[in-house]
Amino acid sequence: MLGNGSRISAQDTVPFALWAAARYHRDYPAAIRACVRAGGDMDTTAAITGGIVATQTGPEGIPSTWLLTREPLPAWIG
Repeated sequence: MLGNGSRISAQDTVPFALWAAARYHRDYPAAIRACVRAGGDMDTTAAITGGIVATQTGPEGIPSTWLLTREPLPAWIG
């Protein structure tokens, strides 16, 4: 049984994030939604999962509306 990050520990958070990334490795929005639906520490599991899935989808896999409404990236990222 996977956790959802609600115990705020790596043992509870990382296995779920890895599962979500493996399950939705080609569908960035579905991966993020899976983290939100699971509840618990959603921002952490979504961040981990999103980072992994984005290595497969590239920025093109992230909905343009999500990119337009995010916080600005730091200038050093370039």
